[in-house]
Amino acid sequence: MERKKLKRTWLIMAISGLILNGFGLSLLGEAILLKYGGQGFWTWGITGTLALACINSGICLAVRAGSIDQKVREME
Repeated sequence: MERKKLKRTWLIMAISGLILNGFGLSLLGEAILLKYGGQGFWTWGITGTLALACINSGICLAVRAGSIDQKVREME
């Protein structure tokens, strides 16, 4: 039962990390377009900051999922 629970946690964290990372990269591209489109600092600055937070969170989730996957493989 423990292995099945860990595998499910791994799957959720891995997918969430990849989605969050991709969203962050898209948001970063949008912030860059806003900056060079002449928008005010607060518009592109906050968008860029949120993008970096999403990218870092996605990477952290994906790395954590990797360590959970290693635990699952050790249980075999």
